[in-house]
Amino acid sequence: MKKFYITTSIAYTNASPHLGHALELVQADVIARYQRILKKDVFFLTGTDEHGLKIEKTAKKEGKNPIDFVNKISNEFQKLTKLLNISNDDFIRTTDTKRHIPVVRKVWLEMKKRGDIYKKVYHGLYCWGCESFISQKDLVDGKCPVHKRKPEVVDEENYFFRFSKYAKTIRKAIEKDKIEIIPHTRKNEVLGMLGEMKNDVSFSRAKSTLKWGIEVPDDPSQIIYVWVDALLNYISALGYPKGERFKKYWPADVHCIGKDILKFHALIWPAMLLSLGIDLPKKIFVHGFISVYGEKMSKSLGNVVDPVELINKYGTDPLRYYLLREIPATEDGDFTFEKFKTRYNSELASGIGNLLARVRAMAEMVGFKKGEIRGIKTAIKKTEDNYKKAMKEFRFHEALKSVWDLVGFSDKLIEKEKPWEKKKRSPQVIGSLLSVLDEISRLLNPFLPDTAMKISKEIERDERSGKFKNKRGKVLFPRI
Repeated sequence: MKKFYITTSIAYTNASPHLGHALELVQADVIARYQRILKKDVFFLTGTDEHGLKIEKTAKKEGKNPIDFVNKISNEFQKLTKLLNISNDDFIRTTDTKRHIPVVRKVWLEMKKRGDIYKKVYHGLYCWGCESFISQKDLVDGKCPVHKRKPEVVDEENYFFRFSKYAKTIRKAIEKDKIEIIPHTRKNEVLGMLGEMKNDVSFSRAKSTLKWGIEVPDDPSQIIYVWVDALLNYISALGYPKGERFKKYWPADVHCIGKDILKFHALIWPAMLLSLGIDLPKKIFVHGFISVYGEKMSKSLGNVVDPVELINKYGTDPLRYYLLREIPATEDGDFTFEKFKTRYNSELASGIGNLLARVRAMAEMVGFKKGEIRGIKTAIKKTEDNYKKAMKEFRFHEALKSVWDLVGFSDKLIEKEKPWEKKKRSPQVIGSLLSVLDEISRLLNPFLPDTAMKISKEIERDERSGKFKNKRGKVLFPRI
């Protein structure tokens, strides 16, 4: 079997999970499940990023020590993966003293041995919200454009990484799509960033400034930058350098990330890998942000949407469906309860749920038999072609649209044929509609795995006896 290694970015544990985290998990899960259907040997990794100044400050504010604080938040993320029915094979934590921290130290010493890490005095602007230095030209009205606060002026001795040594190689890799960035509009953005990165990159902070992190192995007065530590999760989870998983699954076939951490993944991470002499990741898939009623999610605005609450109230698959259908995979999207309700009622309850209930009821009333009504094969073929093309390009919303086009085709066929009138070919019509539902169930599997299973069970039949194998189940999606 051909291997396929996919990762999410690891979630930062300074706060509980929100809808944006759910989006990335679900998108990565669709890719992983689809690749398994294609008979690939998939390894799917997610996890939590647990060091840094932001966590240190937040934990102190809440009267907790950092490890107790991150233990609680990481546990919330692990629960979310289960609630969302995420099929990850592993969950890595950057506070893992057996699997992660030893790898970070080993990598640091290896890069230093190769002459790629050195010490110097640095003067610059630091945004503790970003956990990184920020240049003057990136400021908006003197503030970080992301966190809307003025950065601190920092004068300290740090370790630096010779990014400049690998800049040309990275440029070639991106230009030639050796590292393919999806969507391709982000490729030019990365190349623009690369043109502006003329200096080496700070890789540590003084321990007097930051205590919560991994100490530099041969200099305990310094703490390794949180994002340096975080990026290494992709190989530490595989047991780098000699682990069987590392030998089998590296390089990553897809890194799924948000657009705000593109620079770290498309530029700094490849430079670190080049320093170590390790293959570069094949693809970086970049998604946008979710706003709520048109505004950025924010604690101060009180508009942070808790995915756990939505799941508890409406179920896992309705939330998965909204995130994958309403929000274009590589663009920003918006959440409102009105949009959620509309999608649910019109496409889940009145769409696939209603179709399944109608076909099952008519099959019990009229019976069914094998046969092909004109246009069925063409409709299925068209759906499959559109679906495969969309999946190849990670356009999940379009793949789902193609499935719902097939739902619409089935509804029109029912209205045209009126099989409840028990015409001569009604059993053949019902048989054809059951075949369409088989196809819909198969195509929905990566997106709505629980729904796909329920449809499959509901229409499982004995072709000889003309009877269903299971009793009719509950309504698939009760209307909101």
